[in-house]
Amino acid sequence: MDRSPELSETTRLADRRFVVTGDRAWALGSADGRWPAAGFHTRGEMGGYWLPEVKLLDGVWFGIDDQWIGQGTRTTSGWGYVRTDLPDTAGVQASRTDVVPDGADGALVGLSLRSDTDRTISLRADAHSELLGSYPWGETQPSQKTENLPDTASVEGGHLLFRDQGKPPHPNAEAHDWAATFGSSLTPTATDTGTDFRGPQDPAVVCPASGPDAPPQPQRCDDTEYGKGAGGRLTYDVPLRAGEVRTVWFGIGGSSAGPAGARSALSGLLDDPAGHLAAKVATRQAVDGNTVVDLPGDRLLEQSIRWSKQMLAASDQRVANPRLRVVRAGKEYPPPAGTIASMRWLGAGWPDYPWLFGTDGEYTAFAAVAAGQFAPIKAHLRALRDVSEVVNGGSGKIVHEVTPDGAVYFGANADAGNTDESSKYPSAVAEVWRWTGDDAFLRDLYPASVKAMKYVATLDEDGDGWPEGLGNVEREGMGEEKLDNAVYTIRGYADLADMARARGDNKTRTWSEQRARAMVKAFEDAWWYDDGGANSYADSLDDPGNEKVFQRHWIGLTPTDAVLPDLPGRPGDPLASRAHGNTTLDQHEKPCFTNELGLFHTGTGPTSAPAGNPGASCDSVVSAVPSERSVFTLNSAIAAVSEGNYGRLGSGQQGVYTHGNARSQLDPSLWEMPGAMPEIVPGGDFGANINRLFTERSMVMQAWGAYGTLWPVVHQWLGVAPDLGRGTVAVVPQVPAGQSTISGDTIRLGDGAVDVTATRTGPTYTTEVTRHSRLALTIGAVLPDGVKVRKATLDGRPVGVRLVRTARGAEAQVMVRPGTGTSSLVVVTR
Repeated sequence: MDRSPELSETTRLADRRFVVTGDRAWALGSADGRWPAAGFHTRGEMGGYWLPEVKLLDGVWFGIDDQWIGQGTRTTSGWGYVRTDLPDTAGVQASRTDVVPDGADGALVGLSLRSDTDRTISLRADAHSELLGSYPWGETQPSQKTENLPDTASVEGGHLLFRDQGKPPHPNAEAHDWAATFGSSLTPTATDTGTDFRGPQDPAVVCPASGPDAPPQPQRCDDTEYGKGAGGRLTYDVPLRAGEVRTVWFGIGGSSAGPAGARSALSGLLDDPAGHLAAKVATRQAVDGNTVVDLPGDRLLEQSIRWSKQMLAASDQRVANPRLRVVRAGKEYPPPAGTIASMRWLGAGWPDYPWLFGTDGEYTAFAAVAAGQFAPIKAHLRALRDVSEVVNGGSGKIVHEVTPDGAVYFGANADAGNTDESSKYPSAVAEVWRWTGDDAFLRDLYPASVKAMKYVATLDEDGDGWPEGLGNVEREGMGEEKLDNAVYTIRGYADLADMARARGDNKTRTWSEQRARAMVKAFEDAWWYDDGGANSYADSLDDPGNEKVFQRHWIGLTPTDAVLPDLPGRPGDPLASRAHGNTTLDQHEKPCFTNELGLFHTGTGPTSAPAGNPGASCDSVVSAVPSERSVFTLNSAIAAVSEGNYGRLGSGQQGVYTHGNARSQLDPSLWEMPGAMPEIVPGGDFGANINRLFTERSMVMQAWGAYGTLWPVVHQWLGVAPDLGRGTVAVVPQVPAGQSTISGDTIRLGDGAVDVTATRTGPTYTTEVTRHSRLALTIGAVLPDGVKVRKATLDGRPVGVRLVRTARGAEAQVMVRPGTGTSSLVVVTR
């Protein structure tokens, strides 16, 4: 097997989490090889081994002779696997490799053993089950305290078999037969089952169930009051030859439909475990083969691109036949409203949000297409459509949050939000279509895009054009009309109009264009907030009277994040005017909004909140809410994209945000798991995950942050802007100040790709583009303010350039006929 690039860590392993995923299973434990109770949705039960729809095991443990293998000394993240170096035990050197093959309902653990002498060891393997559905959670109605049924343990065919059978007590709960199997291809010499069997974590420290009256938690738990699992042990005689490494593979198979499926999964895993590992690495190496960037002036960001592509690939999940039910934010549990044949999506974050979200996927869509990972995001958008159609009866509203077993936690018709998810849906569909040129995809999801915007149009009770409803900021004190909802509604109308033009739907095109243009015309006056030196946009409007409410939330940069396609009389550009866009970006770079690692959720400044102002003041507006100096990777991604939309690529501008996200996954002083970009970067009010209880942490890996690395480099630095549905691509790079050369190879466009190299040498700008499929090309370069073009050549011949003024700057552009091969533009300025 060819090894992938790896990242390792040796400090505080007991305080770090690791996660390995496949599309049909995943595992999360601590980096020292233990399995602490982790996660908060059902307190302590979100770690261990899972199928997307049902948990299987709390963990597995290994011992040699009469000793348990000790805590790991090094954790190493590879592409698709995690390796843990273990301490010598009973004279045997050991390491373990965790991998979850794609397509398999389970996981593999390879225990590699080496002895200096010929000997036969007694190898013990413990497993503890917790067969548990992905919904309900600990504090929902009903709760897992009542709905989780006891597991049983038995030994069949030399493997442990765990089952959870029956009907939970809630009248609308359905009977189930969940099963998990554990074992090796070796024949055990002894077996046992019971209630414990957690290896060195026996006797278990049990956390109380969560809730307002719950007693304090211990610092670290092995199980929780929700747990009703069972345990078992398999013991083997394993001969070792002096100096040779022997790997004993163990498998965990699972099924939500009885033991036969679990046995089949385990059999498939153990049939060729080394082959499964090699196939996993090969698949991930293929992922790395797309969007191969070379950034000599920013190797940190280059490496982040590589690991961000892996993170997106690791987020791909799927289930069959989810039973959809609307649970009204955990307050109801009705019978299922229906089912769909399958659901595939990009999981939001591990371990507490690995399911289907609207908002997360609609931001991650931009990263996914830039990475060339088209199939998962297409499936994600189809899943949002399919679930929404069933539970919302064709209203057009896009759901917010759906667990893998089909619980629609939020986003049904009767829920107050989220408006932006319906507004952003057409834009995500349009962007995927532009990058893939897949007209069948457009035909399939265009009707849902129309319905989404028709639905949003109904959310305007006061008739002012701005939709009501909840948005991305889930905080108190906001007015009825939220900034992000307004911003993404404008973009949604504009993108719908663009798709309608392609579909020949003139009625929808006219309707959506008119709405977009009217909202654009009214936007700056309605939302710009310049009182007290705020230099930003209001976070919301409060009725009656559309009173502007300024609270310094991160959504203040959504007008600079959202780029509109061409509208009549308005070329494609960010929504915020260039003057206001640059002004608010300057403001947000100040310490009241940004630290060295990224953008705060809520900036600091004067406030009437009891906690007062803990930080800098950059304006004199008195907000009614406290600051929240937590740096979410999504917030920084939006800031990074915003800076790039206005050509602000400097190290103190976009670089603050791209580097903050990159450092969160690559800087040993910041990462929790090497290579994994988290939900929240250490260093703000939230603190570092490794200093928090395992049951009170943010996500160790969250896909949305990739929007802030992949999109800036591919779309803004390299300037790749396809419109494959119309057979064209524009490549107009901008080389950041202080750098001379940037390049990207195999940037996927539909079934083909482009390679791009951009250089800046003094007054000379060179862009070289190789088209690997037949496309019309606009080739160009972004020039600094104030310079003029002295001359230009295309493939060595003089050519006239068109200067187009955009928010990025002056774009020198040349049209190239449809074709393939390499085109080289050289622009000399004065």
